[in-house]
Amino acid sequence: MGVEDTEDEAINLGDKIQLSGFKVVDPGEMIVVRKLVGSQVRKFQEMMPDFERLAINLKPVHKTEQNMLFELHGNLIHAGKPINTEITNRNLFMGLSELFENFESILNKK
Repeated sequence: MGVEDTEDEAINLGDKIQLSGFKVVDPGEMIVVRKLVGSQVRKFQEMMPDFERLAINLKPVHKTEQNMLFELHGNLIHAGKPINTEITNRNLFMGLSELFENFESILNKK
């Protein structure tokens, strides 16, 4: 069963996006996550013709009945070079938004 858990954990959206750790997200929110990530990747592809891949790992932290912190680790690869950033937020969607803002500011500095 342990091997099955790790295999089921990664979600590939096409060949350029990998999400892992998102099994804690309910299916309704997952639809929004997929659309949000997909539209951001399209934006990255327009910004950088050499965009290769985006991987996001979600790790729930300090989970209680009422609340949870989401720790997001992002890895973007373009022109063979990785860019990593991470964010922690109580709101998953705000966390994803901050993660993408971090990537954009890093890319704009280059």
